[in-house]
Amino acid sequence: MAVDELDTRILRLLLEQPRTSVREYARILGVARGTLQARLDRMEREGVITGTGPALSPAALGHPVLAFVHIEVTQGHLDEVGEALAAVPEIVEAFSITGGGDLLTRVVARDNAHLEDVIQKLIGLPGVVRTRSEVALRERVPHRLLPLVESIGRTARR
Repeated sequence: MAVDELDTRILRLLLEQPRTSVREYARILGVARGTLQARLDRMEREGVITGTGPALSPAALGHPVLAFVHIEVTQGHLDEVGEALAAVPEIVEAFSITGGGDLLTRVVARDNAHLEDVIQKLIGLPGVVRTRSEVALRERVPHRLLPLVESIGRTARR
């Protein structure tokens, strides 16, 4: 989907002021509310905007330990293991990857002992050959998309 300068201005507002009303966004941008709503609907329909819920902190929810767990899977069992991972609440993301391992998961835990329990649960899943874990010490760059949106906006102006 082609994203133009107005789209990037809308996306920037959504990222910077997520709790503002559509009417207020339209006022800030100097466009009609209907125009803004049509743009939002199109970006949702085309998958640019994928959600509107709150961002939650696993640490504030009592799960301050973050680990990245690489999972090696028996050939031909990737889909089965992927489905089984969805049943583990401490797995907050999972990706098929290239390189060492077949899956990369982001796992949160209450403490190191809980992390070990989660990893043991993963090792026990049918089709899992082995895991390799890396514990995050400190977040250096939080999840962000605004710099990307701004870069796209600069490109759209050219």
